[in-house]
Amino acid sequence: MAVAAIIGGGVIGGGWAARFLLNGWDVRISDPDPEAERKIGEVLDNARRSLPGLSDVALPAEGRLSFHEGIAEAVSGADWIQESVPERLENKHKVFQIIQAHCDPKAIIGSSTSGFKPSQLQEGAQNAGQIVVAHPFNPVYLLPLIELVTTGANDGDMIVRAKGIITGLGMHPLHVKKEIDAHIADRFLEAVWREALWLVRDGIATTQEIDDAIRYGFGIRWAQMGLFETYRVAGGEAGMKHFIEQFGPCLKWPWTKLMDVPELTDDLVTKIADQSDAQSGAHSIRALERIRDNNLVGMMRALKAQDWGAGALMNAHDNAMMVADGVVRRADQVTDASAPIETVARAVPLDWTDYNGHMNEARYLQAFGDATDRFMEIVGCDADYIATGGSFFTAETHIRHIDEVLAGARISIVTRVLMGKGKKMHLWHEMYEGERMLATGEHILIHVDLATRRPSTPSDEIAANLARFADAQGDQPRPEGAGRYVGAPR
Repeated sequence: MAVAAIIGGGVIGGGWAARFLLNGWDVRISDPDPEAERKIGEVLDNARRSLPGLSDVALPAEGRLSFHEGIAEAVSGADWIQESVPERLENKHKVFQIIQAHCDPKAIIGSSTSGFKPSQLQEGAQNAGQIVVAHPFNPVYLLPLIELVTTGANDGDMIVRAKGIITGLGMHPLHVKKEIDAHIADRFLEAVWREALWLVRDGIATTQEIDDAIRYGFGIRWAQMGLFETYRVAGGEAGMKHFIEQFGPCLKWPWTKLMDVPELTDDLVTKIADQSDAQSGAHSIRALERIRDNNLVGMMRALKAQDWGAGALMNAHDNAMMVADGVVRRADQVTDASAPIETVARAVPLDWTDYNGHMNEARYLQAFGDATDRFMEIVGCDADYIATGGSFFTAETHIRHIDEVLAGARISIVTRVLMGKGKKMHLWHEMYEGERMLATGEHILIHVDLATRRPSTPSDEIAANLARFADAQGDQPRPEGAGRYVGAPR
């Protein structure tokens, strides 16, 4: 089992701990704060509720979490060590000295620093090549960007290993090869922050009006296309060159005060704090975190459906996990045809829940539909086959809602073939959380010629695979509830 050591368990350290832990790593935490275990526990509660729902396959089983008084004990034998202590260079140097005195020489030491360059962190280090900047974004357990900043002291093999570990966590390692203060992303944030401070100071906008300008406008565009791609679209058919020619002269106009910053007087600080309280004070920090997580998951899942931006990254991560887990994709991978086949293993996403706080009834159908799609793939009705002009259409469905399930719950669906003959396929799905049955789905499907949209005979391969499962499972007792009509007494 891979081991990650987290040195400093604040907001960022706690997020790192959740990202590693929920991706199957053992996590050791060292933080002198007596409240560290409680605080990280609350971060983990939010992460368990939200992160698994980004994936359409099951995440690995959680690793083991432990808390350690000393750094030496936490880092011994660790594969990845993430330093997330406060932003004071001399303090970080002391922490690195302790880490390197007790860690494996091959361990990667990442720093969460948002401002220091890796060369500054590496000064005086026992092994400078072991240290890199691995700068995340809050919440670390949801946002996938990691700015991986290196120097000439870091050899190529180490950088490849670092990228592989970050990618394996479902994150994107943006390799910054030329170091600069505050890296890349925070330099943009600093520019916007400076301008926002001026707008508040000069009485032009309140904190809420500034936030509205971002979240109702360019913030949504940036979330899915970034800066340059957004402006490429803005240039119309003529593209980026036309956009720059049209709007480039504006850069000479004195629109912003990016090169200056207002003095943070007591009056300005109080003004900002009062406006922020009026804007958001009705919610606790934990409540705001949950609202943020709900919104992020919803937007990122929308991007996932389009296989775009962060969504494309998550789809790739799902596919990698399926390969690593040996998920059954073809009939010849099924050794025991008489046993039900697991066709879905995943967590319930936040956007699958309703006003009662449990899974929306439409999502039961979606989950069973996903199970049917997986079984179709197993018997040979995959994307390649469908491209040849044949597929199955669902003719009838009956779902029984047996027990409720909440956001973040890990569910599995197992599938049986009640009948597979001629043009018909009769499937029986059972949904579980652990040993607890949640629902059943019964479906009749008809094979169809996609050109005529009329029933047709499936390929010999599909017919043989269906017959194999139907024959092997035919001697088993018929599932309780199969063929039941709506409203029939139990």
